[in-house]
Amino acid sequence: MNYPTWSDLNNESIVPPLGARQARDIGPCAVLVSTEPDIRYLRTLPGKSETRSFFMGSLMTRQADGISIAGPYIGAPYGVMLLESLIAKGAQDILVLGWCGAISPDLNCGDLVIPAHAIVDEGTSCNYQKLDPELPCTTPDQNLSDQLYDHVKASGLGVSRLPIWTTDAIYRETPQKVAWFREKGACAVEMECSALFAVAQFRRVNLTALLVVSDSLASGDWEPGFRKKTFKAARKSACDAVINFAGKMITDET
Repeated sequence: MNYPTWSDLNNESIVPPLGARQARDIGPCAVLVSTEPDIRYLRTLPGKSETRSFFMGSLMTRQADGISIAGPYIGAPYGVMLLESLIAKGAQDILVLGWCGAISPDLNCGDLVIPAHAIVDEGTSCNYQKLDPELPCTTPDQNLSDQLYDHVKASGLGVSRLPIWTTDAIYRETPQKVAWFREKGACAVEMECSALFAVAQFRRVNLTALLVVSDSLASGDWEPGFRKKTFKAARKSACDAVINFAGKMITDET
């Protein structure tokens, strides 16, 4: 029998997000980056930055605009650890930058996706939100998603707002499971977003995500696209769009 986590959402955790440490405020806007290649690319962008260790990755703060960039991470529990700590350090607007696999034939390698909602197939979200037992879903912040969508489109990039599926088990994406989640409306799969959306709602902060399609399961066979030029170009475009949008948000707030 599992503990009914949904019944315990109003109680404080014994261990706070930052433990016993005092944390310097990082400012209101943070970018949570799931992959090391994107972290490496963001380090090459113009401008000085201060970088320090952050769990098993790094936390980089750009001195010119005050944007904090954290990662990499993989999986819902670890992603949530980073997000909780960013929120505890003062982040109020969080942009998630990641990759996803297509499960719809309408998506191709290099396409950009802003999740409309995420179907929960991971074990972390239930600690932050009471989920619908019929089809558990979590959602990003609507207003922030609208703004990010408009910014990406204005940057000359194609982007879609589509439902996604978040799984814990990347090596158990069976044909039957893929078909089931596709029938429920999901167009892509990744490993963190549903939990990150749940945490953001629980902590009353604003969070949305921009995902780049890196591979496809839509045909029933795995079709990796990580080495394709279209994917590499799309990754850099997504990084640029998110950083420019974060800088715009900070400018608008000052």
